[in-house]
Amino acid sequence: MAKKNEIDEKYIYKLMSGNIKRLRSFQNISQLDLALSTGLTHNFINDIENCKKGISAKTLAKLSVALSAEPYQFYLPNAMANNEIMSYVKDFNDSLQKVVSELTQQYLTGDKK
Repeated sequence: MAKKNEIDEKYIYKLMSGNIKRLRSFQNISQLDLALSTGLTHNFINDIENCKKGISAKTLAKLSVALSAEPYQFYLPNAMANNEIMSYVKDFNDSLQKVVSELTQQYLTGDKK
């Protein structure tokens, strides 16, 4: 058992697995789809989400790309990683991409709206 000011390995696995599952579910991605997009097996994804397996930095990178998430998001406490925050971030990202796309188009066509 961890001391009061220590974080044990089980806590890290639980935090990471819960956030992977939450990010995957929020994007309506099945475990099988996530496995296919990362090159991992469905069983391995299931084991990660059920705290049976940890992941390497290489696997973390694959999951980050597949889930369009920054690696740190897998380790945020639940209070900071809820769907409301993720929805805000997604909306902001979508709006930013739209503005960048419009500005790029204006620059390429020389259109000064």
